[in-house]
Amino acid sequence: MRHQRKSRRFGRTTSHRLAMFRNMVTSLFLHERILTTLERAKELRRVAERLVTLGKRQDLAARRLASSRLRSSGHKEGKRMVQEETALRKLFSTLATRYEKRMGGYTRIIKAGRRLGDNADMAYIEMLPEERKPVAKKTKKSAKRPAKKTDSDK
Repeated sequence: MRHQRKSRRFGRTTSHRLAMFRNMVTSLFLHERILTTLERAKELRRVAERLVTLGKRQDLAARRLASSRLRSSGHKEGKRMVQEETALRKLFSTLATRYEKRMGGYTRIIKAGRRLGDNADMAYIEMLPEERKPVAKKTKKSAKRPAKKTDSDK
C-alpha cells in the first residue's frame, strides 16, 4: 500500500529521479508533446504544472526557481561555453501568456497502448493548445413554412 507516499520512486535514487524529470519537463516545454510511460507522465504532470504556475508569476524569484528546475542547453563559441535557456524563455514568454487566465490543468495525458519490449503502458503528455474563443453562430432568417392544410382547404 502507498499510504503517506507523496510520489513514485521508479527504482532510482533521488538525484537520478530529479535529473530524469528535469530532462523530461525541459523536453515537454520545448516540443510541447512527448511519449513516455503512463506512470512517468502522471508524475511529470505535477512537475510541469508547478513550473507553469511559476512562469505565470513573471518575477525574478520565479524565474530563478524555474531556472534551477529546467535544463539549459549549451554550445561552444571558440573556447567559451555559452548556455542557452530556451525552455525557460519559452516558459516565461509563450506558455505563461497562453495560460494566464487558466487556473490549472495545463497538460493532457493521452494513453498510447503498450510498449513492445516490456508491455509497459505508454502515454503522450502534451501541453494544452491555446483556447479558442467561441464563434457566434450566424442566425438565418427562418423561411416561413406553409400553413398546415386543413379539411376546408382540400
